[in-house]
Amino acid sequence: MRNVRLIVVGMGLVVAMSQFFSCVPKKTEAKTEAEMQDTIICEIEEPILMYGLPVDSFNIETGKVKNNQYLSQILNSVGVGMGTIDQIARKSKSVFDVRKIRSGEKYSIFSTPDSTNQARYFVYENSPVEYTVFELFDTLGIYQGAKEIETRRRTAQGVVESSLWNAMVNNGQDPMLALELSKIYAWTIDFFGIQSGDRYRVIYDENYVDSVSVGLGEIYAVEFDHYGEPNYAFRFEQDSIWDYFDDKGNSLRKTFLKAPLEFYRISSRFSNGRMHPVLRIRRPHHGVDYAAPKGTPVMSIGDGTVVAKGYQKGGGGNYLKIKHNSAYTTTYMHLSRFAKGIHVGKRVGQGDEIAYVGSTGLSTGPHLDFRVHMYGKPIDPLKMKADPVAPVQDQNMERYTLVKDSLMNELQMIQWEEQILADSE
Repeated sequence: MRNVRLIVVGMGLVVAMSQFFSCVPKKTEAKTEAEMQDTIICEIEEPILMYGLPVDSFNIETGKVKNNQYLSQILNSVGVGMGTIDQIARKSKSVFDVRKIRSGEKYSIFSTPDSTNQARYFVYENSPVEYTVFELFDTLGIYQGAKEIETRRRTAQGVVESSLWNAMVNNGQDPMLALELSKIYAWTIDFFGIQSGDRYRVIYDENYVDSVSVGLGEIYAVEFDHYGEPNYAFRFEQDSIWDYFDDKGNSLRKTFLKAPLEFYRISSRFSNGRMHPVLRIRRPHHGVDYAAPKGTPVMSIGDGTVVAKGYQKGGGGNYLKIKHNSAYTTTYMHLSRFAKGIHVGKRVGQGDEIAYVGSTGLSTGPHLDFRVHMYGKPIDPLKMKADPVAPVQDQNMERYTLVKDSLMNELQMIQWEEQILADSE
């Protein structure tokens, strides 16, 4: 009887050990299909994370920053002492200035899941993508993180009736796409001179966080038909730099921008005998007036050096003059103020912010008086010719052609609105 018990115990140990070791893969011998069916599968559940913190380990309270509410008020309301708050404010300066938290932004407080409910982490969302984590214990660490972004390929098309911005809004598209297109075509198309009937097709990325759109990604290809002529833009990398080129491989960039403002309205053009709006006499106006709200950023239309800065008593008010090369200088007048760091001798790049629209000097309202001189003589800025920068290099042309042809085919697949309506009938 004792032997039988020993045998039974021994068999039990064998079974138990076989079940235990079935979780451990054998390196020396392959398992048969029958053995695989008897194997116990050991799975470890991945913790659910929020801002990189395991949600199952905390009580989580979310909220939004109220008007005139400070970080100290939020933390103190959940039991964090003023001494700790002061240390956090000091330590966070190199990571995030706590004075910059804005009303309406989201935050979360992670507390211990026990009777003490002690706050352990405070997370502030700097943007829909970025966030800052404040550790409320021990070393009081502060660090920044970013949510996972999902990128989706998108296409868009539309016809302009009043403005490109309105066309995109009417088509349910992100109107910021209009701003991006104005940047791509800044050297070739005046987007405040586009006419009704102009149309566009675009291939681009849109970024999402938690299935909510958080902005645009890369723009790969554009067709913008302006006055019946197609203007193409294809994104291509050359010499480790991404840029846009047309269907022939020419760069869309030119030595000068079409205008020194992104958004404006032309209120007065180049003239040899304009009626001055303040003096009420006819005299030459050798520039273009761009009406825009006070404070609108003014950009340098090209690379150059600031050669004059000051106040013109004769009517120009605050002004800047930039020498671009041996031929061209540009002047920007009636400025409200100058950009930080701008001084005579300062080198500026094309598109750099140099000043802000104002109404200083003889002026009836906020606008920019923009002037161009070629070899010392005034010329009409709207008729100025600008040479393109370097095209696609010969050694890269074969690769560019492959990229361009592929994107061109994708563009042609995007149906215009009239085609969509015709197909639906």
